[in-house]
Amino acid sequence: MADTTNLSIRIDRGLKDEADRMFSALGMNLTTAITVFVKQAVMQRRIPFEITLPNDGKEASRQAAIEATERIWQNSIKNGTDNMTLDEINSEISAARRERRERRQSEASV
Repeated sequence: MADTTNLSIRIDRGLKDEADRMFSALGMNLTTAITVFVKQAVMQRRIPFEITLPNDGKEASRQAAIEATERIWQNSIKNGTDNMTLDEINSEISAARRERRERRQSEASV
């Protein structure tokens, strides 16, 4: 028999009970499951599964913002506005507003 040692850990009781039921269904106890985990970690020299943060929606929002920015950039290239300065953009906006206002005034006087 291999030389063994005791390992004492603290874990939430509900989590332990749930793990006991799950591992029992797989034909092993919690000690065996932890031993399998540790053996795999040592053999692979890493945690043997991916660890990620829960998706709180922030990453999806961040990715959506990146994609929206990329679409805006691609449209600006397609429209030839990708090299415009802020002053040029503001000038175009002012001109478009002026044209719209003049059009409304001429339509109202007809």
